[in-house]
Amino acid sequence: MSSATGHPVALTGSGGNFAVLILSEDERRNIGPRLSELVPGIPSQDAAMLENLPPAISCTVFAYSKGNASEYAHAIAVIRAELPDLLRTSCIHEEIAQGMGLANDSPDARPSIFNDDEEFALLTRHDELLLQILYDPRLRPGMSETQAAPIVRQIASELLGEAA
Repeated sequence: MSSATGHPVALTGSGGNFAVLILSEDERRNIGPRLSELVPGIPSQDAAMLENLPPAISCTVFAYSKGNASEYAHAIAVIRAELPDLLRTSCIHEEIAQGMGLANDSPDARPSIFNDDEEFALLTRHDELLLQILYDPRLRPGMSETQAAPIVRQIASELLGEAA
């Protein structure tokens, strides 16, 4: 993800702005105070959702901006520790990518981990290209679709080696 976005993605003991928590049921139910340390000002309803994750949800991510800013400043992902290895790894890939800005799943995203058919477990080349487009410096947070669309088409053409 680091190579696709140009942003460092690594484990850190402190100073990070994206926490990935792999928690057992007991740990998750008692994570409230830690959530407030990791994401100052986390809305109470978000903390409650993460503490009481519905059984059907294997993993999730919440990302936050500061004030009215268009870019994310903090993100926190919660992944169930009891998941099988491949599903846990898949959750790590998907939730980090979503917390970095590819926030929504779509049945039209193929081949991709960003749809709910669970056909792909790990980031695909398509997903990496989406991250490269999203983090291209020609795009700026807060751009309208009208402003961004021609730039996205240009970037995609360049990445795919096509004539613009």
